[in-house]
Amino acid sequence: MKVLVVNAGSSSLKYQLFNTETGSVMAKGICERIGIGGRIEHKQADGTKTVRDIEMPNHSVATKIVVETLTDPEIGCIKSMSEIEAVGHRIVHGGAYFSESVLVTDDVIEKLKKCVDLAPLHTVPHLMGIKGCTDEMPNVPQVLVFDTAFHQTMPEKAYMYPIPYKMYEQYDIRRYGAHGTSHRYVAGEMCKILGRTENTKIITCHLGNGSSISAVKDGKVIDTSMGFTPLDGVEMGTRCGSIDPAIVTFIMDKEGFTPNEMSEFMNKKCGFLGVSEISPDSRDIEAAILKGDHKAWLAANILAYQIQKYIGSYTAAMNGLDAIVFTAGMGENNPELRDRVCHDMEYFGIEMDYEVNAKAHHQPNVVKLSTDNSKVAIYLIPTNEELVIASDTENIVKSLKK
Repeated sequence: MKVLVVNAGSSSLKYQLFNTETGSVMAKGICERIGIGGRIEHKQADGTKTVRDIEMPNHSVATKIVVETLTDPEIGCIKSMSEIEAVGHRIVHGGAYFSESVLVTDDVIEKLKKCVDLAPLHTVPHLMGIKGCTDEMPNVPQVLVFDTAFHQTMPEKAYMYPIPYKMYEQYDIRRYGAHGTSHRYVAGEMCKILGRTENTKIITCHLGNGSSISAVKDGKVIDTSMGFTPLDGVEMGTRCGSIDPAIVTFIMDKEGFTPNEMSEFMNKKCGFLGVSEISPDSRDIEAAILKGDHKAWLAANILAYQIQKYIGSYTAAMNGLDAIVFTAGMGENNPELRDRVCHDMEYFGIEMDYEVNAKAHHQPNVVKLSTDNSKVAIYLIPTNEELVIASDTENIVKSLKK
């Protein structure tokens, strides 16, 4: 089945066309500057890249341009739009409504609209992306795959906050998590390596500009670091992660911030950028560390220390640990971060092969990072969220034909 995977942002639309029979990506790209100009960057399967500036006033036009590009006689990979059998959308937040991937219906769209308050920067663009695909491909089935869905197996004691229960009932305030599609993929791959799903205790570390850690027991999430929103958890590129709630009101009072300004501050002015005063990018942080910059060193070590604490607490929560998985931008490409995390963890039976780790970056393969003597397996597993979306979409669409 040929499945178009779409990830819509406020002014962008990423896409990949999958052939699910072979698991191959036929083409991929991104439409940028939607509403303020327009540009498409398209990559063919052989790596050939084409960049075109073209007016994109909205996501519907962007979707039309994607289809035209995929069917272009020179750079396309299919002959006509009719070859696209389904569309799968990455959705950041499904709230309390969605615990699994679903076919797009009018009822699903109405429920998704109710999730706007939980992730306004993401959900509104998602809705525009869905509408764009509906406008251009009205008869093609669409499926929504939620970043929050994999975390819906958490027990109440993990997802509830100690606030008045009526507020949970009234506003659905609870821990939802994020990056679930990535955690689901790498945890599944780790289970394959271990040769079982039952009786497995895995900690998955999705580390990038946004980072989250999950405890996966028997293939199901029992806890995760991101919470009601993706602001919670460990230090990130520009996000503060978990801080004393009183700091929020303290800074608002001292700086005269409105609630929206405080939210902007915590989401875009903190993390690596705030501590280092250099950059939100770990590559810049590591370069500064080599030059002896203390604040860059501090920013990097805060994150490593926080991840270590999550590993310790999740090991206790699962009553043991079989494997640690590193994935996503930093998890896959920052050996120094992985090194810092796995140092001084011998108590847990964690022993990294530091020579192998130092060489493991910017490559597409699964890499075993632990020594043969390590009681806990350590792996680098490149994530593939798009493949999960394509697979879920295929399964749901095929079930309609039965």
